[in-house]
Amino acid sequence: MALHQFDYLFAIGTIFAFLDAYNIGANDVANSWATSVSSRSLKYWQAMVLASIMEFSGSMGVGARVADTIRTKIVSVKQFDENPALLMLGMVCAVTASSIYLTIATRFGMPVSTTHSIMGGVIGMGIAALGANGIQWWGGDINSGVVQVFLAWIIAPLLSGAFGAIIFLFTKYGVMERKNSVMKAFISIPIYFGITSALLTMLIVWKGGSSRISLTESETAGVIVGVGAAVALLVTVMFLPWLYRKLIKGDWQLQWYHVFLGPLVLRRGEVPPAPEGYNVVQDYYRGHKTLEELQRERANLERSNPSDEESDTVVREGDKEGKDGHVVAAPAEVEEPKFTLIGPRPEGAAWSPVVLFWQFRRFFFRGIEQDVVGLQKKRNILTGDLEMVHAHAAHYDNKAEYMYSFLQVMTASTASFTHGANDVSNAVGPYATIYYVWSTNQLKSKSPVPYWILAFGGGAIVIGLWTYGYNIMRNLGNRITLHSPSRGFSMELGSAITVILATRLKLPVSTTQCISGATVGVGLCNGTWRTINWRMIAWIYFGWIITLPVTGIISGCLMGIIINAPRWGMTY
Repeated sequence: MALHQFDYLFAIGTIFAFLDAYNIGANDVANSWATSVSSRSLKYWQAMVLASIMEFSGSMGVGARVADTIRTKIVSVKQFDENPALLMLGMVCAVTASSIYLTIATRFGMPVSTTHSIMGGVIGMGIAALGANGIQWWGGDINSGVVQVFLAWIIAPLLSGAFGAIIFLFTKYGVMERKNSVMKAFISIPIYFGITSALLTMLIVWKGGSSRISLTESETAGVIVGVGAAVALLVTVMFLPWLYRKLIKGDWQLQWYHVFLGPLVLRRGEVPPAPEGYNVVQDYYRGHKTLEELQRERANLERSNPSDEESDTVVREGDKEGKDGHVVAAPAEVEEPKFTLIGPRPEGAAWSPVVLFWQFRRFFFRGIEQDVVGLQKKRNILTGDLEMVHAHAAHYDNKAEYMYSFLQVMTASTASFTHGANDVSNAVGPYATIYYVWSTNQLKSKSPVPYWILAFGGGAIVIGLWTYGYNIMRNLGNRITLHSPSRGFSMELGSAITVILATRLKLPVSTTQCISGATVGVGLCNGTWRTINWRMIAWIYFGWIITLPVTGIISGCLMGIIINAPRWGMTY
């Protein structure tokens, strides 16, 4: 029996559940891919396409078919047996508070835990409806009760920072700082691919697909080892010959689809001379100066006295000093025309079909045309002297870095798949409760989640990433420490290992906190604390701390005002 007298609650819940999932895409998913974009392993549009595929397939393919009606077992569903509609109202208040807070946090570029956001909403509505005694503050289990939130603030960053640092130190001293680092990276790639594949298989089996995959311990171990060995063999046979021709032989005519030739690619013959100025791989450090370059540039700026009112000449990178002592400006770089999906605003009335279609393209594809790495260089109160932060980090061979970009894409894609399988429930879990109570007027400790609700949440996540994900990405990545593919791979794999370990030990951790901790851990491996922008770290940590109380207060106030209004008591 549907509760049609509460149709308005179901409608409000639908709107704010969409907004909550939208912000999960714009905030949580975006900060997971910020590392790949910041290191230039992926362009922003490539990251969005991969994230959309992995998030949506994760939520639909192995997403939890059953979700707890009360997030993280904070409130017992039995306490609402006499009044199921009160639980529906509480979930509406919780998801409303979570979505409002996430919208504000995303607008200010604050990466926060969406898990803790909805948890705060549930705690707030639980206190308003049942009192403080109705909340499970400590359940005797580290994975239950509110205490898990406070433990996560410490556990997640420390563990992921330690794992990320260990991985990068092996890479740094075993490959990047060795003589002929390109060949060392070439040899290590199959090993890294095998280990990474095994660990990511573990992540999928134990976390991403735990609700749909049933294997014994021996079968799980066999699958993990088998996948790792198979991937290492496949990379050795198919991928290494392609890398050898491209990086060792410098085959500038080689295309990506030649990788399918496998060993046959070695028969391509001699490599003709490359065009002048052609680079086999991109410069992953372009725009980032070394410490010597930055100090020399700033010394030149001081000598040129740019503060003189009679001269507005400023020495820039690439400028030269003439014979008479005056600065000769370097020729301005002409930017190539950039492909755009939006284009200029067409002529016509504001409500004409042509203009409306342009407005749609502008809303949905605006993120594609954002230069995230360029935006990260803009100074504000949180960045401080970002050039000096980056200058303390060593620059490694770009060809060696290139090989790690493939590993980074693999780690990011798999982590995104497991995120879609699990964290989509942050939005659709409460919404599934709202829908179930509204449609049946019944309560269950676990309620089924229809596929259409999973698709609803997955679609909203994708829209949020495409339209506003760049706002979080520009506040992360290079604004914390200098990123490169070898560093980014270590960060993402360190974060994934933490999630794996936490899953097995039933420790509550957030993907946001894991990747942030790994970023700091890898940044410190440069040998000095000056490679970290501590202002941004403080800003991120501040966001973590205020998430639960803010969402709790908003949800509690909404719930308290509504249930104490005379009309609500008369309605049910």
